[in-house]
Amino acid sequence: MADKLDYLGELDPDDPKQASQQIANKIRAAILTRRLAPGDKLPSQPEMAARYGVARETVKRALESLRAERLIITRQGSGAFVRAQTQRPVELRPHIEAAFERPHVTIDFAGFSGETLRDALAEVLDKVRAGRLAPESIAIRVLVSDTAAPMALPARAETQADDPAVRDRADRITRRAVEGIIDQVTELADLGLVPAASVEVRMHRTSPQFKLYLLNREEVFFGFYPAVERTVTIKGEPTAIYDLMGKDVPLFHYAVTDDDASHGNQFIEASRQWFDSIWTTIAYRYDR
Repeated sequence: MADKLDYLGELDPDDPKQASQQIANKIRAAILTRRLAPGDKLPSQPEMAARYGVARETVKRALESLRAERLIITRQGSGAFVRAQTQRPVELRPHIEAAFERPHVTIDFAGFSGETLRDALAEVLDKVRAGRLAPESIAIRVLVSDTAAPMALPARAETQADDPAVRDRADRITRRAVEGIIDQVTELADLGLVPAASVEVRMHRTSPQFKLYLLNREEVFFGFYPAVERTVTIKGEPTAIYDLMGKDVPLFHYAVTDDDASHGNQFIEASRQWFDSIWTTIAYRYDR
């Protein structure tokens, strides 16, 4: 157990974050980097309280936040354990924040519009602006559909056919999300807060059926887009469309392990190869 405590590091007295947040961040980082593996038992609350010189209630708050993120589970009378993440839905933002604790951050995204990525980045980049996270470089690649081209989804529900007005609506949504990502990240470089920061966007002419995030090329988050019928406003009129719904889609998490033959390692490698193959073949530059 002493080794586990050593992995969790020390609290930073100059960090403006509360002690419970610092503890949660350290445990989260240990889990995401597999220093704590699925099924591992965490040190007890009294052990961590003694290690960090805090009240047991502070440790309890840290563990509660990790449990809410589905990173750990608690068993009455047995303690807290790292949850098996291989095929369970997870929240993206805490993992992006953990990725930004590395000196060099890379994020590859493939999907419909990038709205979820933009929103997940917003709070994390605020912490970079405040000096609470300080990566040396950020490189983001975004791969999205070009709705200027006819595609199966989104489509008008009545005819189940491609409709330029429906695609124009999707194009506005995509451009808002993409421009938001570009502006947020490049601002950090313009302000001198990050030595190097870049966003590259490419487009392709297919309807995405899933969203894919690669964080530091060591973690993958994958989720399917369900096709749903819903009514939206187009040119001032309520219009029924078949749409790709990405909000609140469950994301499944895979992380690199020491076992090269593991399912997670194989999925991550396949995801890297798929992304790079589309990026370097049928994808083309996004024009602002």
